This record gives sequence, structure tokens and C-alpha cells, in this order.
Amino acid sequence: MPGGRLTQQERQQIALGLADDLSYAEIARRLDRPTSTVTREVMRNGGPTTYRADLAHRATERRAHRRKQAVPQRAGTPEQQTHGRDAEAVREYEEVLTTVLMQSGTPKMMARVLACLYISDAGSLTAAELVQHLHVSPASVSKAIAYLEGQGLVRRERDEGRRERYVVDDDVWYQSMLASARGTAHLAETARQGVSVLGPDTPAAARLENIARFVDFVSESIVRAAVQAREVLHTPPQRTSNGSPGST
Repeated sequence: MPGGRLTQQERQQIALGLADDLSYAEIARRLDRPTSTVTREVMRNGGPTTYRADLAHRATERRAHRRKQAVPQRAGTPEQQTHGRDAEAVREYEEVLTTVLMQSGTPKMMARVLACLYISDAGSLTAAELVQHLHVSPASVSKAIAYLEGQGLVRRERDEGRRERYVVDDDVWYQSMLASARGTAHLAETARQGVSVLGPDTPAAARLENIARFVDFVSESIVRAAVQAREVLHTPPQRTSNGSPGST
């Protein structure tokens, strides 16, 4: 069934599909599974280049065993238990979101912390809450937060108890986009430095100048789009007739 656990045979088919350079979507179609299931399976078991069906199956069995032993401790953060949510569905979604963040280039531990913050209604958690929910060391959380803060994806604040909280608020993505634009602008500047070093009439210099022009255009477009769309981050989504979020 599409919603059930992957079998060992299905994992072998995934491994064969990866060996044939098939996309996750194509492998999922052949298995009659959601693409997210295949993506998550591969990413949590070494990635497309090192995935092995037998090792993935054993690892899944070990995780399932640990999860059964740790059910009382893995109920999730207090917020995730509210609003009548299905705790298992929340956990599965958290894994999917983590996988997508990893595919976009975010390191695994940083992706886990960021996903945990995103699905928190308050948009903020303490180090202790992250440690408890993710079952990792305080040092791992500290390292992840330092990375995410450097990328402009989280910020720190003190609550009434003077505890430090890590926050992903409505403006974080705007600031992150501006930081990204500054990074691409720096790349364009560096490329143009190469033009003078390599000589303006050389093929290498022409290549670098074209890169600089392209990156300049992209950087300016990012800033312009971010400024124009900033208000979207502060506008409540419209609701459809059945109560689900609609487009703004």
C-alpha cells in the first residue's frame, strides 16, 4: 500500500533505480509510492550515491525498535501535541521537511533544527527543547544554531525567564534573501577582479565577465523581488470555504 512501510524488495528496486540514474519521481511511480517517500528513504540512508537496500532495511528496523522503546519520550514538543494534531503525521512531515532542506544544501543537523523551529507554532524554541526533541547533544544544537544564524535563518532572543530562545519569525526569510543577494554580489565583484588579472582580451576573462554580469542581474532581481514581496510574510493567508489556506 502507498502509505505503508517500504519492504525490502521495494528498497532493492529503489537501489536498482538509482543505479540506472532514474529520478526519485520515476522510481516512486514504478513503486506506486509518493515521491516524498522515496526521497526521504534515500536521503536518510546515505544519499543517492551510497544507498544500499540491505543496509537501509536494517537501519529502518533499528530505528523502529528504538522508536517503540522511546515513545513516552518522543511525544514531541508541547506545541506539537496541541490542536488535535496526529503526532505521527507531524513527525513524518518533519522528516520530509528536513529532507527537502538537506536537498537544498543545508547540512543534516542544521536542517533538523530548522525544521523543528518551522513546525513550532511560536516559531521559537530553547536549546533544551531542541535537545530533548531531537535527542542530540547541546553542542550539536549550538553548532547548528551558529551556522543558521550566520546564514540569517534564525535569530536569538531572551524570554521573560532570561532563557535564550532561537527564533524563525516572519521576517527571517526576507533577511535571508538579502544576505543571499549580498553573497552573490560579492561573487560578481570577485569575478571582475579576475578579469583584470587574466587580461580583458582572454577567453577566461570573458567567461568571468559574463559570470559577473549574470550574477549582478540575479542579485538585483532577488533584492527587488524580496522588497516587493515582503508584505506577504506579514499577511495572514486567506481561507477557502473548507477552512484550508488559499492563495493571497
